[in-house]
Amino acid sequence: MNIAICDDDQNICGFLEEKVRTIYQNAFIKSYYDADTLWRTAKKEPKRAPDILLLDIQMSCMGGMELARKLRSIGWKTILIFITAYADYVFEAFDVGAFHYLVKPVSDKKLAEVLHKAEALLAQEKHEMKYADTDFDTTDARRIAVKNAGVHTSITVSDIVYAEVFNRKVVLHTTTQSIEYYGKLKDLEDELGADFYRPHRSYLVNLKYVIKYDSSVIFLQGGQVMMAKRNYAGFVKAYMAYIKRTVTGTE
Repeated sequence: MNIAICDDDQNICGFLEEKVRTIYQNAFIKSYYDADTLWRTAKKEPKRAPDILLLDIQMSCMGGMELARKLRSIGWKTILIFITAYADYVFEAFDVGAFHYLVKPVSDKKLAEVLHKAEALLAQEKHEMKYADTDFDTTDARRIAVKNAGVHTSITVSDIVYAEVFNRKVVLHTTTQSIEYYGKLKDLEDELGADFYRPHRSYLVNLKYVIKYDSSVIFLQGGQVMMAKRNYAGFVKAYMAYIKRTVTGTE
């Protein structure tokens, strides 16, 4: 694993490097003491982006948010984790596709938790890339049927991104359309199985389409849903089990 750290405080860089090293003994870790140096390096070798970047926001000369936008503009798809003393940038962080946002001082436990989530996402992305060019279908071909106004519609389960309850109806949001019908979300949850999780009483999400999440919201391909705080731990457990199941074929 290739991990970069960028903070204009060398002591913090050293602290983070030491903490990351205790989590990943064999990782390649590179520290940058200002955003300009990292940006110059990135421009020279844009295809050599690290797997994970731990980035401070408030730095002299160029700030972390500006640097993140520049890195995204040259194609860096690195998993971006902001580490800062201020919580005011959380929504702006999502604009540059940040994976997570940690406020200093960061505890060892929280840092390890976020890095392990990032590692799981990396594994998922590599798994999906492995099968992207194959000539066979690896998706779930299972289908369900729903009825609305006398019309029966057959839907491929793997195409369902999420479902929600709205005006006493269940609305299925798929990769191509939204379909509503009278029914109960609990019945749909039971029918769809382990690859789906209910993070909130009004939503049911397909774990396949999760991009990122925190304790209050889940970002999906094509939308976002609320996370009930009491369901956060259960969601993380279900998502990690899904990653393990899809990558290794085991629970």
